[in-house]
Amino acid sequence: MKEIYLAGGCFWGTEHFFKQIDGVLETKVGFANGHTENPTYKEVCTDTTGFAETVYIKYDENKVRLEFLLNMYFKAIDPVSVNKQGGDCGTQYRTGVYYTSKDQLPVIEKVFNQQQKELSEPIAVEIKALQNFYTAEEYHQDYLDKNPNGYCHLPLALFEYARNAKDKGSL
Repeated sequence: MKEIYLAGGCFWGTEHFFKQIDGVLETKVGFANGHTENPTYKEVCTDTTGFAETVYIKYDENKVRLEFLLNMYFKAIDPVSVNKQGGDCGTQYRTGVYYTSKDQLPVIEKVFNQQQKELSEPIAVEIKALQNFYTAEEYHQDYLDKNPNGYCHLPLALFEYARNAKDKGSL
């Protein structure tokens, strides 16, 4: 089993999107790469903690490759937007890929280089080693499962797309 941490704006929709993908075994929403200990959602919303709303993703590399997950990630974000996704603004809504082992970096760089070729503006997604991650309060976990009509910056059709997407690369 492998893990990756992805910040894609509001973590409710980002988590729900990745939960749909075959091979994703577990997700948790939380806060990554900030400079305080045990932040609360309320503290992160002050835009002073340095944290990004992030989704922890545990996946079965025998079913889904990191390359596939990252390409799916680009379908769920505006990769050129800085500190804003959908209607959400602030540094906690920045986009980022936070890796846990250096062997993930060449894959990340490959996907970013491929994605950049499709864009006219530079990608604004940060790539950094995971420094820290704190799980968000329980009411944020699986938020859209608990609140099917809850707020989400992602279009509903994207969840269906994720449910039907299959990694056709060599595993």
